[in-house]
Amino acid sequence: MKRSFKTGSKIIVTGVLLVFNVLCVFPQKAVTLEEALKIAEDNSPSMKRTRLNLVRSQENLNAQNAALKSQFSLSVNPIGYNQNREFNDLISEWNSTRTVESYGLFTIAQPIVFTDAVVSLTNRFGYKDSYSEYANKTTKGFSNRLALNLDQPLFTYNRTKLQLKELRLALENAQLNYAIQLLSLEKSVTQAFYYVYQQQQSMDISNQAYQNMQKSYEVSKNKVDAGISAREEMFQAELNLASSKSEYENSQVSFENAKDEFKLLIGMSLYDDFSVLPNIAVDTVQVDITFAIDQGLANRMELRQSQISIETSQFDLIQTKALNEFKGSLGLSVGLFGDNENFGNVYKSPTDNESVELSLSIPLWDWGERKSRIKATEANIESANISYEEEQSNIILGVRKVYRNLLNLQNQIEIARQNVTNAQLTYDLNLEKYKNGDLTGMDLNIYQNQLSEKQLSYTNSLISYKLELLNLKIQTLYDFEKKIPVTPVKTIEQK
Repeated sequence: MKRSFKTGSKIIVTGVLLVFNVLCVFPQKAVTLEEALKIAEDNSPSMKRTRLNLVRSQENLNAQNAALKSQFSLSVNPIGYNQNREFNDLISEWNSTRTVESYGLFTIAQPIVFTDAVVSLTNRFGYKDSYSEYANKTTKGFSNRLALNLDQPLFTYNRTKLQLKELRLALENAQLNYAIQLLSLEKSVTQAFYYVYQQQQSMDISNQAYQNMQKSYEVSKNKVDAGISAREEMFQAELNLASSKSEYENSQVSFENAKDEFKLLIGMSLYDDFSVLPNIAVDTVQVDITFAIDQGLANRMELRQSQISIETSQFDLIQTKALNEFKGSLGLSVGLFGDNENFGNVYKSPTDNESVELSLSIPLWDWGERKSRIKATEANIESANISYEEEQSNIILGVRKVYRNLLNLQNQIEIARQNVTNAQLTYDLNLEKYKNGDLTGMDLNIYQNQLSEKQLSYTNSLISYKLELLNLKIQTLYDFEKKIPVTPVKTIEQK
């Protein structure tokens, strides 16, 4: 009897000290699901990478738009010296030359998006001191060349427009990917959040069972001490108490492990402690399956990504058709040139400079390369179209599955709720029987386990319904609880 009393006292003291140490060393912070989602959006490694990809696409488009504005450039050659002896065909003699030169070139270039042309204004100003052995003469002075130039591609596709479209689609795709990642993160964080809650509930239920076993142990101990029950009942009560304590400790370990995994998922410090504050109150939601499917087909971002893939494949076809194509280029230039030994008289006698150049590229025979590459690109386009149709079917299938699961879970919740009520009443009745000596400790332990199992089953059914509602929101981009559409892409643009 003394040994049993000491064992019970040690168990109680150990439990109290354990709880006290945990509360003192790791002060807990209560975290709601909304707070966890905000932390995850800001700190999750996967969201950080997706956000950087979004920034990259946005900056690439910004850079291309900036490149389409007037470009100003200045190149300066402060000093250049050249001394050379070479054979001059004009005079059929070897001739030595020596030149000292300094010049600067200022350019304003303006791309024309509509025609894919480039209009530029150039001004080259310089000074030259040149000596020729043949003429035995030195020429020195200033010169300035001012010209307006046009370079216009002909008989080919507009590369500037196509590049702009590609970058805009890349940005839109990055935005869609960010939104999809955000919804995926919401799903995974919600699942992990409720899993922590499940482990927390499991620990609380195990603790409740442990407390009940302690009470039944005291009842059994008092009966044995009074000689009402056999000592074998005391041994069984001690075994039940030890098993209950072990279950409680196991649930504590599972709870702490679940919290650590949750911290890693949302980017929370592993040294911070927290407890979850979930809202698992369930109001059954009426879902119109036809409306849900229509919302999914109208709003799902994966469909728009498939459309972007088709458009990108069309761009690839345009570029492929330009392989070995007949094309041309037109170059126009008009300007003035002046030179003089005196700086102020450079344009005293100016000379008009004009040039027109038309060049054509005419492919003759490529052994079928262009034709084969076009067929390969067309096959990619057809594959993208098939993927688009397949994505539509997957959306319809996914919405139907979620709808059926919701209907089934509504029934499961009612059954689980009634099971908890029945199990609690059964346990209370059998506890009275145990106190009156009409039930063994082993039988009471069975009823306690049944109660714990039904309580966990009810909690799990509520969580499963909440998760399935979230899944329906992700599948349709419509919140059936709040009866409002979900627009994650607009949220991204406002960031």
